[in-house]
Amino acid sequence: MNSRLESIERDYNELEVSLGSPEVLGDQNRLREASRKYKQLTPLVQCIRDLWSARGDAAAAKELMIETTGDEREFFRAEATAADTRVEELEAQLQVLLLPPDENDGKPVIMEIRGAEGGEEANLFARDLMEMYTAYASKRGWSVETMQIDNSEMGGINQATLMFKGDDAWSHLKFEGGPHRVQRVPATEAQGRIHTSSATVAVMVEAEELDLEINANDLSIDVYRASGAGGQHVNTTDSAVRITHKPTGLVVAMQDERSQLQNKLRAMTVLRSRLLKLRQEEQDAKASVERKAQIGGGGRGEKIRTYNYKENRITDHRIGFTLYQLQAALGGELDPVIDALSADLRARQLANND
Repeated sequence: MNSRLESIERDYNELEVSLGSPEVLGDQNRLREASRKYKQLTPLVQCIRDLWSARGDAAAAKELMIETTGDEREFFRAEATAADTRVEELEAQLQVLLLPPDENDGKPVIMEIRGAEGGEEANLFARDLMEMYTAYASKRGWSVETMQIDNSEMGGINQATLMFKGDDAWSHLKFEGGPHRVQRVPATEAQGRIHTSSATVAVMVEAEELDLEINANDLSIDVYRASGAGGQHVNTTDSAVRITHKPTGLVVAMQDERSQLQNKLRAMTVLRSRLLKLRQEEQDAKASVERKAQIGGGGRGEKIRTYNYKENRITDHRIGFTLYQLQAALGGELDPVIDALSADLRARQLANND
């Protein structure tokens, strides 16, 4: 194990030097990848260095304990015990940090939110989810861009596409994909009865052109006039764009920008990200099953999480985690839920490494 840790530290030092080399600085792709890897390795290497230091402190305290007597010996005995405890803590941290990194860490995240089952109440809930994730992003210091939004008649959303940018955006939001269920008295309900509705969330990383090459012959591109709220350009120019990827049947439509070119660029960004996700899933049968579970049909029987307003409860069904702080979570305080999901993932990864 020590030789492995020393090798990681050497690689890190070499990477640090390379970040200042003309070869890397002159190549934006190499610089971006090297910077991402450097940022990813930094906590691991810091833990390794802290471990070397703690082991040295423990050895020095034990040596001095042997050479001394009386109160002085007891002092160094306490120092050795504290250093040994610190070594154990760092070794446990190291186990987690040595787990294989997620290849998507550090990349921008694209999230699609749709009202599913429950009519207009589902659309209102979809907006609540959108606002929850936007508030969560603000608390974590991420930037959020609304790439596309299709408002519904009563103030909800039929569909919205958001992009989140932050070093740890993917590591937190990757758990959010799937059907979300709400139980509450809707604004559309006159009798005060509790209804159950659902919205779906799909999460993917932004794919760059170098990640995936798309054959132009595989695309069918239609332009049309935008509809709905959006400014003077609405219904005056053919600025809206719909792109169909013929081999897969995937369709992406954008109309929020004022120019056809901007809408096309946004549509291509989302399409490329969807295709990259499909390709990754095809390479991993297990991931393919997870994707199917994530998207589901949006039905109330399929859900990853339930939001119960009467009980002020949020329950994640994948790990059996319940929190009676629903309003706080909807206001962006999602860390307790996501931390529990992260801990569960780490525990399963560590068990598989045993």
